Amino acid sequence: MRPRLLALALTLCCATANADEGMWMPSQLPSIAKELRAAGFQGDPAALAELTRPPMSAVVSLSGCTASFVSPKGLVVTNHHCAYGAIQLNSTPERNLMEAGFNAGALAQEVSAGPAARVLVTTAFDKVSQRVLDAARGKQGRAYFDAIDVATKAIVAECESEPGYRCSVANMYYGTDFYLIRQLELKDIRLVYAPPEAIGNYGDEIDNFMWPRHTGDFAFYRAYVGRDGKPAAYSPDNVPYAPPAHLTVSTDPVAEGDFAMVAGYPGVTFRHRMASEFRNQIDWQLPSRVGLFGAMIKTIESAAAPDENAKVLYASQVASLKNGLKRAQGELDGLRRSDAVRVRGQDEAAMLAWLARQPDAAAIQADIAAAQAVLDGAAAMRERDQLIAAMRSQTQLLRSAIGLQRLALERGKPDAQRESGFQQRDEALIEATLRQVQRRYAPAVEKALLADLLRQYQALPAAQHVAEFDAVFGTTPAQIDERLEALYAGTRLGDEATRMALMSADATSLAASTDTLLKAAAQLLPATLRLEAESKAESGELLRLRPAYMRALIGYRDSQGRKVYPDANSTLRVGYGRVSALDARDAVSYRPLTTVAGIAHKHTGQAPFAAPAPLLAAIAKGDFGSTADAKLGTQTVDFLTNLDTTGGNSGSPVLDARGRLIGLNFDSNWEAVSASWMFDPRYKRAIHVDMRYLRWLLAKVYPAPALLQEMNLPAE
Repeated sequence: MRPRLLALALTLCCATANADEGMWMPSQLPSIAKELRAAGFQGDPAALAELTRPPMSAVVSLSGCTASFVSPKGLVVTNHHCAYGAIQLNSTPERNLMEAGFNAGALAQEVSAGPAARVLVTTAFDKVSQRVLDAARGKQGRAYFDAIDVATKAIVAECESEPGYRCSVANMYYGTDFYLIRQLELKDIRLVYAPPEAIGNYGDEIDNFMWPRHTGDFAFYRAYVGRDGKPAAYSPDNVPYAPPAHLTVSTDPVAEGDFAMVAGYPGVTFRHRMASEFRNQIDWQLPSRVGLFGAMIKTIESAAAPDENAKVLYASQVASLKNGLKRAQGELDGLRRSDAVRVRGQDEAAMLAWLARQPDAAAIQADIAAAQAVLDGAAAMRERDQLIAAMRSQTQLLRSAIGLQRLALERGKPDAQRESGFQQRDEALIEATLRQVQRRYAPAVEKALLADLLRQYQALPAAQHVAEFDAVFGTTPAQIDERLEALYAGTRLGDEATRMALMSADATSLAASTDTLLKAAAQLLPATLRLEAESKAESGELLRLRPAYMRALIGYRDSQGRKVYPDANSTLRVGYGRVSALDARDAVSYRPLTTVAGIAHKHTGQAPFAAPAPLLAAIAKGDFGSTADAKLGTQTVDFLTNLDTTGGNSGSPVLDARGRLIGLNFDSNWEAVSASWMFDPRYKRAIHVDMRYLRWLLAKVYPAPALLQEMNLPAE
């Protein structure tokens, strides 16, 4: 068990991380209380570790984003782009909420964000490492994976024995530690307010990841519960949820050098990965992702061009792909700019040299070498795996067909033995996803997209082909087109009632179905299971072996006085820093606040710089009231900090030294998109909507006096 280094890994003494780097678990914050206070925090650092106390109890997870409660009546604020799916879901060509915006005005006018929308309120975060790891001890590969899986499912089932909660087990430090996370699952989420897209997404992809920004990227939801106060699916009889706490919106100015803190659910970071993985990311993964996403965007836009309804149906998916494309390109540029391969390689070499001098080095070195061998083997099929994943994730009907077949198969097993994602606890979300398929689907677009992905797959070397995929879709471009036409002509999965009926069908009934896509999914199912088994064997070995690398890394950095936080994994994290300017490159320096003058300056009258007439008129009038910045003499829009953020932090509240809400995180600068892999303090900045701009829009431009009153803010 290598007790000396394991003890270092689990103790994690209180040295300071570099600069303002750090996505800290709340439980780690008391150990860095001195650093927090020195940075300017005026609250009690120990209180930040208490998830049931403010401000942490007001910060919630929102379907891949973050949000926060801002009133005692369940009002939730997040980013416009985080609410975009709900805005699109409620839009039609005749009533396009994306273009016009939405203002409910009253509770009765708030509209459902969709049956799959969820607000998750974290109520507990408990270490369960010993129970999980004891179950896997002595096992390898697939057996190790299965042991971890069985143990975590049992822990989750116990946690969810109380209705209304969603539980999960998070893997920290790559298999070194495991934590049980308990979250209240709010299921009735409604859209309350969204500015027009020309405000909420001003600048679109041209300005995405860029500074200066002038985007009002915010929207409001409201969480509802049953009359008994417990989570419930949408019902007109439901009432607003009363959160345990809500954030207070600051009315004070924001200035360079001010303390800032972010709390949220960052998605995934990879800063503690091996040097070879850094090299793979730069040499293959990011360039290939840029090419793949670019091709998908082009295909979707071309196929949807003749049909205005199809453009609306695919607006959210295209926006997501464009964001992913630009992020991948920015990440690639940033990693090259930071010379990440060389820097990470040198750091790893120094770590291994330190390790060689430790008494328990041999066993740890052996595990590190074995982990590298697993990674080398997985790389052989990386192109195939990426394309097959895209076929599943970027389609609606094919994904539904495969999911229905898999659900029927899993229902034939005891619930504890079902695949994760297909247990009884998952069926409500599966149903919700299936119900809204037709709101994001057009046959011509899906066929065109799938045909393009299949052509790329067929161009791969024969060793990467999967027999079942070749049998279903053909092996030439002509066969692909012909078979897709037949598959989509002979399916009724585009009909919601049909999908709902099939969701309760057993495997025998589905096997007898004449629906062409269901039959195709049945043919593909053995391949899905086989590829999944291979992936689980690889994952099991990496779960077993990576902790050796982490023990060495933590021990090495501990010897240098450097504290190690876990890579992000969609669990609640906190970071702190300051409102900061940026020296982007030679002779290019950026101030940390933008103003409405930039909106008018960028305005061209053509998207994405077509500022709405009411906004331009309000800017020209210059009536900014209490939201104006006294030093600048005008209305601010966005601001920069050096906070450590990544994907998933979208919508995260940015707090001042007293824990009051001063901004909403929505982006990173181009120079720091690569921060998911490497934190470079020279360039890392986060971009936030200034709450003063939000307040001004609600007061003067697209008025929502009821919302201001609900948040105890002046309507001026």
